[in-house]
Amino acid sequence: MTVQSEFQLENELIGQLKQLGYATVSIKDESQLLSNLKTQIERANGLAPLSETEWKQVISFLNTGTVFERAKNLRDLFPVKFDDGSSKHIFFLSDDPSKNIYQVTNQITIDHRDYNGRTSRFDVTLLVNGLPLVQIELKKRGMEIAEAFNQTQRYIREAYWAGQGLFGFIQLFVISNGANTRYYSNGTTGIEFAFPWADVHNKHINEIVDFAETFFNQQHLTQMLTQYMVLLETTKSLMVLRPYQIYAVQKIVEHVQNSDQNGYIWHTTGSGKTLTSFKASQIIMQMPDVEKVLFVVDRNDLDTQTSREFNAFKADSVDSTDNTSTLVKQLDQRHDKLIVTTIQKLNRAISTERYLESIDYLKNKKVVFIFDECHRSQFGETHQNIKKFFSNAQMFGFTGTPIFEKNSQSKAGLKLTTDYLFNECLHKYVIVDAIRDRNVLQFQIDYRGKYTAKGMATNESYEEDVEGIDTKELYDNPQRLEMIARYIVNIHDTKTRNREFTAMFCVSSVETLTQYYDLFEKVQAEKQIEDEAQGRIFKPLTIATIFSYAANEAVPTDDLTGLIHEEAADIPTQVNSSSRDKLDRYIANYNRQFKTNYNSGDQFYAYYRDIAQRVKNRQIDILIVVNMFLTGFDSKPLNTLYVDKNLKYHGLIQAFSRTNRVYNDKKPFGNIICFRNLKRATDEALALFSNKETTKIVLVPSYAEIEQDYQAAVSKLFALTPNYQSVDDLVTEEQQLEFIKAFREVMRYNAQLQTFIEYDQDQTQLDKQHFANFASKYADLCRAVRKTTKKDKVSVLDDVDFQLDLLHSDRINVGYIINLLQLVVDTDSEDKRQKYQAQIYDLISSDISLHDKQDLIQKFIEENMPKMINGQSVQTAFAQFWDAEKEQAYQHLCKEENLKPEAMKQVLEHYEFTKRLPRKEELKDLPNYKVKLFERENVFSNLLVKTRKLIEKFYVGF
Repeated sequence: MTVQSEFQLENELIGQLKQLGYATVSIKDESQLLSNLKTQIERANGLAPLSETEWKQVISFLNTGTVFERAKNLRDLFPVKFDDGSSKHIFFLSDDPSKNIYQVTNQITIDHRDYNGRTSRFDVTLLVNGLPLVQIELKKRGMEIAEAFNQTQRYIREAYWAGQGLFGFIQLFVISNGANTRYYSNGTTGIEFAFPWADVHNKHINEIVDFAETFFNQQHLTQMLTQYMVLLETTKSLMVLRPYQIYAVQKIVEHVQNSDQNGYIWHTTGSGKTLTSFKASQIIMQMPDVEKVLFVVDRNDLDTQTSREFNAFKADSVDSTDNTSTLVKQLDQRHDKLIVTTIQKLNRAISTERYLESIDYLKNKKVVFIFDECHRSQFGETHQNIKKFFSNAQMFGFTGTPIFEKNSQSKAGLKLTTDYLFNECLHKYVIVDAIRDRNVLQFQIDYRGKYTAKGMATNESYEEDVEGIDTKELYDNPQRLEMIARYIVNIHDTKTRNREFTAMFCVSSVETLTQYYDLFEKVQAEKQIEDEAQGRIFKPLTIATIFSYAANEAVPTDDLTGLIHEEAADIPTQVNSSSRDKLDRYIANYNRQFKTNYNSGDQFYAYYRDIAQRVKNRQIDILIVVNMFLTGFDSKPLNTLYVDKNLKYHGLIQAFSRTNRVYNDKKPFGNIICFRNLKRATDEALALFSNKETTKIVLVPSYAEIEQDYQAAVSKLFALTPNYQSVDDLVTEEQQLEFIKAFREVMRYNAQLQTFIEYDQDQTQLDKQHFANFASKYADLCRAVRKTTKKDKVSVLDDVDFQLDLLHSDRINVGYIINLLQLVVDTDSEDKRQKYQAQIYDLISSDISLHDKQDLIQKFIEENMPKMINGQSVQTAFAQFWDAEKEQAYQHLCKEENLKPEAMKQVLEHYEFTKRLPRKEELKDLPNYKVKLFERENVFSNLLVKTRKLIEKFYVGF
């Protein structure tokens, strides 16, 4: 039986689309696309044929702006002024499928030879009212689906902005090799954000035939385009909801329409609950019988980005202050249908007599409350107050860890389970589903510390499995705490890939936390002296902490129950007197480190917010906590949790889940290092929150299993290329592709093994030196493919996913180098100074990510370092040097290319905010002159390369 070809796959899909009601249309180039667009806009809007003047208005409006701006225009009405003086607002996309015209075409060719000597031909394009809104890229069965993804990325770079740039209206991509199918929004930069479609029970629909039957149904596709995409104002980008988010929104909306009961959504931690609730709020507020929609979050979760997104959608819907009066005014404003508030302010507003008069008119109105987390500490009280005041309220809650009878605690004789508070679970998406979809990562759990009959571990036995200890005396033994602190200092760089990632350390009590903080200071000071004596550089870990605790000095019950008590970050008086002095000292250390000015009084909440941001920015290596940050806090670069605390059920899952956000290929899983025997508690928690056989899915394979897979991948590599020099003997592109795939597999397993303490690459059949040799050949192939030279034909290597993240050294960035240079300045020994500087030069020259910065760093060392004296801040001096060099490079580029300086500044500032490199269409306002039509491709392509080089040199890696 022959394998289905791409051509056959394409024809079968088009035949299926015809059966779904799409009209086939033959369009071979842009001129035919424009002609068809004019006809369909006229038909959809019931217009007589537009004159040239009238049509010019429409096409001028359409041919403007970035992908984001065009997405907004697509959903707007446009006023056309007719030649007879009359006017009419026309639409380009209706949320009513009966008003749209759906067509399918294939093999449209776009000419961009003036840019790179190529033309591009797209597989299948879906047109709605003549506009290309969905692009389908197919590969024959057996090929990697990633190649289709990379091909669409190439189209975006090279082809979509040629001519009139109508393909800038593409909203969604669908890629398939027949057996696997994914969809994603225009602007998605990584295949990890290309989603499989699924049914309401989260079962994947992978076959293109089954996918098309549901996804390309005209009513469903219209909903995807008009209801289930989000235009993010903060990043000027498009997002599309995942299947489980769509089903959750649908279930909530149906419940509001058809029931007066409450309901909850069980979506696992890290699955994007805020986006789901945001979209549900948008749709519900449009219902005429709903008076108000309140989206309720905890104050600590109302971050800047969430506030901006809601305010962009509905002006002034978010008030980030603690002023309850402002919320009451919003409730009193009849036209404000959507309000975003905190649970703290809501509770005050509906339980304080003087506020209730202002909102009395809402008493019998239909008010919908959407809580982004069902089980905040104040929710039981708030729930009762809502029911007491609002007779027609409907409440919906989101949770990743529902409270069942088994994991509930009684309050006034009642077990406040999720079902009790919210009546019914409307949709489930549990941790097993999320891991399978790679929306969150697996956990790699180490249980460390075997304890002897005398109650204390020996160093030799320390790394064996926990066998079980239960006494507080043993837990709090100072020797045990010091040994754990030393262990963490020694393994931290391994677990975090040399501090590319960050960690949290959760402990049982404030008293234990203060002991650990002091021990880290002691252990690191000793290690620094030891390493200096041996001529090595040790950069101490940046440790920070925050805690709040009741003033009556009560002993927390958390360590007995294993559940997480919420600490209030906004009530500094809760910090008890015996711990207050130590907290003040720790905050003073923090202030010296980061040049801030916080305190444990009125600046406590600001301190909390600053720590949260610095963890996300990877400026803190280890954050030590008791309970704070263990629920609701998201930081993608956080990959490790050290645990010296009893955890169970939802407390355990919430804490572990701080580590499993998807980030990049170098973060294959979340690391959990337990210094207590939590094995049984982990198994019970996973079973409770999945209702499925979970252990093999949620936890990564053992070190031995991964190491075996790694050795098999190396053997396969050696069978193809016995040594790195034989890579040069691979003549055909097909042979080179086989090498790329083989070495890429080796890199993947190597990335997983590098976070295991047991791993010693030099003891494998591919030691570090040989790995580096193969890596250089691999990088050479990548550079050869990516050269911006004109090509007469498309190479089979053009769309290969090289996964270059796996090649970059994890240890070194500019900040790391600055810290090492500070050690050079601070030493009095000329001999040590020379040794340190030699080590720094070696690090700079060996790291691929610093190649474009190497000359400037060396310039700083040679010109500035000799003038610096002990105690002077390298960070300050380097920042001044770097800013001067950056300004010079910016001015040079503007002068060389005749660019508008202010427009270039906006591009650079946009990168600093979004961390996304600019696209070609975003550079249209840079030239200080009118670019001729035939020169546009060359000018903007050249400008894109130079702008990105400037950004990569001066902004990336800091």
